[in-house]
Amino acid sequence: MLLAVDVGNTHTTLGVFRGEALVHSWRIVTEPSRTADEYGLLITSLMEHAGLDPRGLRGVAICSVVPPVTPTLERMCQEYFGLEPLTVGPGVKTGLVIRYDNPREVGADRVVLALAAYTRYGGPTIVVDFSYTATIFDYISRAGEYLGGVIAPGVSTAADALFQHAAKLPRIELARPRSVLGRNTVACMQAGIVFGFAGLVDAIVARLEEENGPATVVATGENADLIAPECRRVGHVDPCLTLDGLRLIYERNRG
Repeated sequence: MLLAVDVGNTHTTLGVFRGEALVHSWRIVTEPSRTADEYGLLITSLMEHAGLDPRGLRGVAICSVVPPVTPTLERMCQEYFGLEPLTVGPGVKTGLVIRYDNPREVGADRVVLALAAYTRYGGPTIVVDFSYTATIFDYISRAGEYLGGVIAPGVSTAADALFQHAAKLPRIELARPRSVLGRNTVACMQAGIVFGFAGLVDAIVARLEEENGPATVVATGENADLIAPECRRVGHVDPCLTLDGLRLIYERNRG
């Protein structure tokens, strides 16, 4: 079995693969102050609760955008599973050509997503990642080149900003409203966020295609199930795309 670990700014997603099949996944809060022991006990407990034997792990692949967490997870893998993890970074083979002014500026999560999307859907492909913190667009060419992207605020970040900076606006549940015309404050906020971000996605995808040509559009991330169905230009929703990209990179580098 392979353990894939995707460390984001807000949440960390874990997945266990048998071959190409994702047999179980979990999402936990990213907490930089956690120790290797805490991560080890948490992950082994989650696996055992799902009926998976941690002793059956044969590899670990890590993708992290939170640098303080990375060495902690690497140490945890060594101490709890007796494994040297593959951490996505410089020197790791991906098969992608990065057409960026400074390729080192492209986050590991972006490379992993781009590889997974290109492998599964071909190119040109636009990946829309609805993470908690940001909404990120990545464009992959027909030849498998990472050409660049767009970064916008995240759905949850925008909702939190309304609550924090407007004295009379409440913290709301992110859910689809019945209509775009709200008849109470919560419904108005939900409509603005859900339909507003759907419009943002459609507008940016349209501009990307005007500049680069038509592309397959794939949505992923924590809020993809909420926003993507309201988007006119999203063709596929694939919530576990990053985990699959980690599996692909592990196979290319470790076999």
